[in-house]
This record gives sequence, structure tokens and C-alpha cells, in this order.
Amino acid sequence: MIPVEHYVLLSSLLFVIGSVGFLVRRNVLVTLMSIEVMLNAANLALVAFNRSRLRHAVEQAAPGPSHTGQVFAFFVIAAEAAEVAVGLAIVLSLYRLRRTVRSDEADLLKN
Repeated sequence: MIPVEHYVLLSSLLFVIGSVGFLVRRNVLVTLMSIEVMLNAANLALVAFNRSRLRHAVEQAAPGPSHTGQVFAFFVIAAEAAEVAVGLAIVLSLYRLRRTVRSDEADLLKN
């Protein structure tokens, strides 16, 4: 079995990649994808910590498995779907007005 530290390392690496992509890129679609990578990194950490807690509970002979991490990950995925729907609507509106998806032009949506 893979130790939880490996999952946490992978999760932190994905989160750093997503945050760098969000901070560096100007394309709104790439920034939305970077946010998705960061949220998926958080999901990976939630499930990994829950799995290690579950393994510890089984070793302690605790009654019943806990799926708390998976439930939180499910709600994060639902929030991601809403974020994508709203984000893509904003991107389509920006593209219709200015024929670009650069975030530098996003302040022009105020009119």
C-alpha cells in the first residue's frame, strides 16, 4: 500500500502547478483549468487523509468505515461544476464583446 505521504506530496505538487498556472497565465480558460487542478489537488488530499484514517481505524478495530473525505470531495466536485458553468458563461460573454479571452480585457465587461 502506498503511504499517505506520497499522496500529500503529489497533491501539493498539483496545487503548486495550478497556482503557478493561475498567477502566470493571462488566458481565462487556462486560469479556469488551473483552478480545477488546485481543487482536484485538494480532493486528492481529502481522500488520502480519509483513507489513512480508515486504515488506522481498522487497525484499532473501530466500528464501520468513515467516508468523510469522499463526501467532502463529492461536494467539491459539485462546486467545481458550478464554477465551470459560471466561468464559461463569463468567458463566452467576454469573447462575444472583445473577440479575446485574455484576462487583461476583462475589465471591459463593466459597460
